[in-house]
Amino acid sequence: MTSGRLLQFSDIHFGVEHRDACAAALDYAHATPSDLILITGDITQKGYPDEFAAAGAWIQAMPQPRFVIVGNHDVPYWDVTARLFWPWRAFESATGHPAHDGEFVSESVMVRGVTTARGWQARVNWSKGVIDLDQTRRAAEALRQAPVGALRILACHHPLIEMIGSPMTGDVRRGDAAAAIFAEAGVDLITTGHVHIPFALPIDLSDRCSYAIGCGTLSHRERGAPPSFNQIDWDDRTITVTAMAWTGDRFEPHQTWHLPRRQDTRHRETAPDPAVPGEREAAAF
Repeated sequence: MTSGRLLQFSDIHFGVEHRDACAAALDYAHATPSDLILITGDITQKGYPDEFAAAGAWIQAMPQPRFVIVGNHDVPYWDVTARLFWPWRAFESATGHPAHDGEFVSESVMVRGVTTARGWQARVNWSKGVIDLDQTRRAAEALRQAPVGALRILACHHPLIEMIGSPMTGDVRRGDAAAAIFAEAGVDLITTGHVHIPFALPIDLSDRCSYAIGCGTLSHRERGAPPSFNQIDWDDRTITVTAMAWTGDRFEPHQTWHLPRRQDTRHRETAPDPAVPGEREAAAF
């Protein structure tokens, strides 16, 4: 029987972080054994060096293993040259994680990162999302070849599909097409941040056993919900997402979703797929 636990944090926004909640979240992570700490972007507010230093120290204090992806706030906000030519250099230096095509694999869970943030783009609001379909297909193929029984997770910052009633949108270009590719590849969860409220929704594609999972914020940039993070537990049949909300002095369960898990019909002796030798390795680069 495969089972596991993951803690998802997002939108900490160092510079306007909720200090007490961040400290308590760190304590919770050390007191709660998990298979992975997942951080889905916006670790800083304006990409200043002191914000990256604080974010990097907080991340390094988290238990291992850790997986971090980049968000739209993780660019040098006022440095136009850096935004244009090396937007993710400071993020990669602070976190030790790549901005593109990052990957974590264990027997219980596999996570692949796809970048939806951009240093700049050809529209007025640069905070909105963009997803590259070539990168999407590489990630989908990598996740399709995950260890048999492992929970397959795509991590990006912006929600690929919009949640009705959300206080803001990701407005991800090519988001619907990417969500369809991931659903067809058998990805279990698409984990995101950006909107600062937690949610868990079936993606209305394929067998409806791919889910969009949104995480709250640990900053003072609240949008109608208290600071929170997600605890994600799973076994062979069910994925349970619990939004842990800040009460003022501790985190407590606030919302819980029980999601039927897609059944992995592959067999260990034939997966990864022997028909495409080398493709799994190539997808990591």
